[in-house]
Amino acid sequence: MSCDFRFIQLFRNLIVVPLLVATASAGDLTVAVKDQNGKPVQDAVVYALPVSGKAPSRKAGGEVVQRNKQFVPYVSAVQAGSLVQFPNKDTVKHHVYSFSPAKKFELPLYAGTPAEPVLFDTLGLVTLGCNIHDWMIAYILVVPTPWFAVTDANGEAQLRGLPAACDLEVWQPRLKNSSDLPRQRLVGKGNPSVSFQLDLKPDFRLRRSPTGTGDGYR
Repeated sequence: MSCDFRFIQLFRNLIVVPLLVATASAGDLTVAVKDQNGKPVQDAVVYALPVSGKAPSRKAGGEVVQRNKQFVPYVSAVQAGSLVQFPNKDTVKHHVYSFSPAKKFELPLYAGTPAEPVLFDTLGLVTLGCNIHDWMIAYILVVPTPWFAVTDANGEAQLRGLPAACDLEVWQPRLKNSSDLPRQRLVGKGNPSVSFQLDLKPDFRLRRSPTGTGDGYR
């Protein structure tokens, strides 16, 4: 290999590698969500809407598992047009349902995984329940965008590949005013992180019933 050829290869590497790094990080964002007391908020859906044009369709299948007589995850999001499976990992049967306007459906008492997933094709909030276990509840937010994530225990969510100009919105089950979602406009790709502060109601979720009630479904 000639000296000139090695120099050309080295020169190419010096140009290409920085470009790859810049492309990988462009449009990526960390969103931190806290409550009115400054504490991290878990289970908040963060999603981005392009300022101009229509969001691309990147429908991906979802899954809400029934495990230990709970829905897992408690909060999830899907892009409109996505299919969601509801596998039952418990040793007892569940009866999953929703009466929400965005999606009304029932999966009568069953074990294992239903043969057909459920199509979520209407925007809005879907509240899930179980006819057998009253404390079982979960939420699926159907959004018009592929750019969404749910905050973790640290109150953080990661969004990847965002457009240069977009509006960020946040929803959480305990929001005091869910008709007017918190929103921020993001312009340019120089912002590695943004934060939201939510005004939340107390968590009044029903807790799991004690075992040993004798009805075979607890």
